[in-house]
Amino acid sequence: MYLRYLSQALQALGHHVTVVSGPPYPHLVEGVELVKLPSLDLYSRDLWSVGPQELRNRLGRKEWLSKLSGGFAEPWAFGERARDWLLENANHFDVIHDNQTLAPGMLDLQKAGLPVVTTIHHPITRDLRVALAGEPIWWRRLLIRRWHSFLGMQKRVASRLNHIATVSAASAIDIATDFGVPPSAISIVPNGVDTALFRPLPAVARNPNQIIATASADAPLKGLSVLLHAFYSLCEAWPDLRLVLIARPQPGGTTESLINRLGLAERIRFVGNATHEDINRLYAESAVAVVPSLYEGFGLPAVEAMAAGIPLVSSDGGALSEVVSSGGLQVPAGDSAALASALHKVLSCPELARDLGNRGLARAKTHFCWSICARQMVSLYRASIDRC
Repeated sequence: MYLRYLSQALQALGHHVTVVSGPPYPHLVEGVELVKLPSLDLYSRDLWSVGPQELRNRLGRKEWLSKLSGGFAEPWAFGERARDWLLENANHFDVIHDNQTLAPGMLDLQKAGLPVVTTIHHPITRDLRVALAGEPIWWRRLLIRRWHSFLGMQKRVASRLNHIATVSAASAIDIATDFGVPPSAISIVPNGVDTALFRPLPAVARNPNQIIATASADAPLKGLSVLLHAFYSLCEAWPDLRLVLIARPQPGGTTESLINRLGLAERIRFVGNATHEDINRLYAESAVAVVPSLYEGFGLPAVEAMAAGIPLVSSDGGALSEVVSSGGLQVPAGDSAALASALHKVLSCPELARDLGNRGLARAKTHFCWSICARQMVSLYRASIDRC
């Protein structure tokens, strides 16, 4: 989504944009060129479907062996492929923007004298800490560490990059701390939101008993268990209360187990494969949106909810405190009692709900329109070109 909307906004400013991508390939707007760099794409196919011919390729072998042992070599392999293609085609471009590949191939481009800007949305070290903290079984913790072993590569590369963009001040601090990046190398360029797509729908009536949240169902970082406990505590006082989750839970996973343990299955509706138009309408139909994350490097669902004009209750995890700011009601990350109290306030007070909706909408339009964010990115591009 970042590639789609940033490239669209840059094109609208008059720039020619080419996106170089491995699978899964992004869906781009007309006029933005897509260069596809095929890989084994092992996260959409069975490991044993790979034939001997595919394993003759050095990069393919590395991807296959890494996946076989529980690793994640795709960022490294893509960096190698992208470096080779970009060096051959460097005369077509003024600047190269790396979207968090953080592979040695990107450093090679910088060493070749090419202007390189890298976006780090947030350091994945934060995801690793939360995943380990939420997993009590020792052998699963080993698997989590193995999959995240690419972080060693990302730390080495990030600390040597000249121009890094990140999406919030909180992420900038975390990148400097976890990746050893000099603060002087980091610029803050926030994500944007499509305000033509996420917008109020005044003709749609709100259901006063419907809460909505967008969260990766089984990712501990997203704080869905915190929301479920808060929702459970509200159900006695609100017998008609329902929760819509834009998520796809893993069958038999931790989220499904918790829902069954709390007896909430009849009150929760999961919506998978929803289009942005579907999500915007669900926002319009709901009384309050919730972002319960333990940590966010930015928090795009919060900005989308604000742009839709729905009252927002958010945790203060990571960048959410600065991104949401006065545009929503905030509670300490991980505090289900505080989250339940805040939701109760919004559900009980139409005046507060209207005020939150108006404040969030104003904040989204003022600070997170893609055209504004793209202009900031262009300024960073120009600075990187001037310094080469």
